[in-house]
Amino acid sequence: MDFLTVEENLRQSFRLFASSRASGEVRETAGVTIASAGVTFQMFNAAFLSSPVVGERDLDSRVATAKVHFAARGLQWSYWVCESWLDKAARRRADDIFRRRGLYLATELPGMLAERLRTPVRELPRLDVRPVADDATWRAFCQIGAECFKVPLEWFQEVFEDSRVWENGFHGYVGYDAGEPVSTAATVLAGGAVGVYNVATVPGRQRCGFGEAIMRQTLDLAREQHGIERTVLQSTPQGLDLYRRMGYSVVTSVAVYTS
Repeated sequence: MDFLTVEENLRQSFRLFASSRASGEVRETAGVTIASAGVTFQMFNAAFLSSPVVGERDLDSRVATAKVHFAARGLQWSYWVCESWLDKAARRRADDIFRRRGLYLATELPGMLAERLRTPVRELPRLDVRPVADDATWRAFCQIGAECFKVPLEWFQEVFEDSRVWENGFHGYVGYDAGEPVSTAATVLAGGAVGVYNVATVPGRQRCGFGEAIMRQTLDLAREQHGIERTVLQSTPQGLDLYRRMGYSVVTSVAVYTS
């Protein structure tokens, strides 16, 4: 089941954030993973399903479990739901169940997988791709991410401020064009695949191939280091056509509910 590769990689990426911060917590309970960074940005105070859900009552119980955890800590939070875990009854009533618990659907992201990337259909720009390893690359990574994902810069910086994030299995990169930071990407190795995250290009430089260029360079690096070609990601609507051209196929959907 290909969706398990997408789901496991995504869940592990959040475990890395949570385990890298003094305020973070990682907990496993019956069918629920808590991976909370303990930050202002609620998307990174996250809960996940970790096994198949049978029926509405089962789903409601797992939502309630996470809600008790975050309410006790006074945190705004999110529930990331790989919909392939849900049976028909739970999937049909999911929005209502989450709404009763004070959570609302924020977005749905196609979960995509590629066994190997296809050859580019156009010539891509040459980027100077640097790992996030100092203040300059950290600032650029946060600035581009905050601007592209439309969140306050201080929220983004809080998530990535602890250097242990970059030493714990989350590898961030910044792409420079003529010395100017223009794009970002990050990789996580889990579930037998390389997960691609935080793909972003600064406004005004989009549709120039920078996002695809940094993705391909960082995935080449991961393949050289780990010998793994299989890759996964969650797509925004804007990136879906690009990822299909690169060789990705939709294998599941990830619904994100927020408080």
